[in-house]
Amino acid sequence: MRKMVLALALASLAGGVVPLPAATAWADDANAQMPAHYSVNKTLVGTLLDDPAAVEILKRLIPTVYANDQFQAAGRSLTLHDIQQYEPEALSDANLAKIQAEFDKIPAKN
Repeated sequence: MRKMVLALALASLAGGVVPLPAATAWADDANAQMPAHYSVNKTLVGTLLDDPAAVEILKRLIPTVYANDQFQAAGRSLTLHDIQQYEPEALSDANLAKIQAEFDKIPAKN
């Protein structure tokens, strides 16, 4: 990617023409980086709260955590695994596994 940007910059300075890759190649590259499903270990709570399907899972499996104002606000920049230390019972390893199993049934949204 860096080489392409450098080549484009140099070509524009020199007045040359450099062919650009098709737009679909850029889209395919972006989609390849997007995970297929949410992760209790990697996905930020803010991302989960922005997806109604993920919200329904959270409401159903961890209703007290979901209802907590701190979870809704300060928790947005953390993962469920990160929050486990503050809610060890509700976010036990067993419950995180159940949540992950439900996340695996829905696609992650951009």
